[in-house]
Amino acid sequence: MSKVIKCENYSWKGIERKDYKTDTTCYQGVHRFSLLGEQNDEQELNFQTRYFEVKKGGFTSLEYHRHPHSVVIIKGSGSMVLGDEVYKLGLHDVVFISPETLHQFHADNGESLGFICIVDRYRDKPTLPDREYLSKNISNPEVKEKIKQ
Repeated sequence: MSKVIKCENYSWKGIERKDYKTDTTCYQGVHRFSLLGEQNDEQELNFQTRYFEVKKGGFTSLEYHRHPHSVVIIKGSGSMVLGDEVYKLGLHDVVFISPETLHQFHADNGESLGFICIVDRYRDKPTLPDREYLSKNISNPEVKEKIKQ
C-alpha cells in the first residue's frame, strides 16, 4: 500500500527510534529509524530505507560486508573512513559503499551527522575487522588515526 510518512525534526510519525545495534561496544552515540521495508505492508520492497543519526562526537561501527549500499547525508556534516581513505562529508553528499569495503561514519565536525541509508532487504551481517585485517588493508596514517573500535 502506498503511503506518506510525515517527518518533523528528524522524527517520523509512527516510526520508533531504535538503538543502532545490539553490541554497544563498537560505536558511540548512534540511533536509527527503519523508515521503509521492515513493516508488514512493505514486503513488496526488495530494499530497506533507514535513517541514522550520529550525535556530535559519535561514530558508527567500523565494518565491512558483502552487500553494497548507498547513503545520502541529510543533516549536519562529518567525515568517514571508506576503504583506505578519509572523506569529509557535508549536506546532500552521496556515498556508494561497494561490497567488502571497510567504512565508518564520524560526527566530528561539531554537530550531529544524519544520513539516509538504502540496503538490500536480504543481506549479510557486518563483519568487524580484527587487527590482522587492518594491518593487511589499511596503510594510510590518516585512516589509522581516524578509526575507532
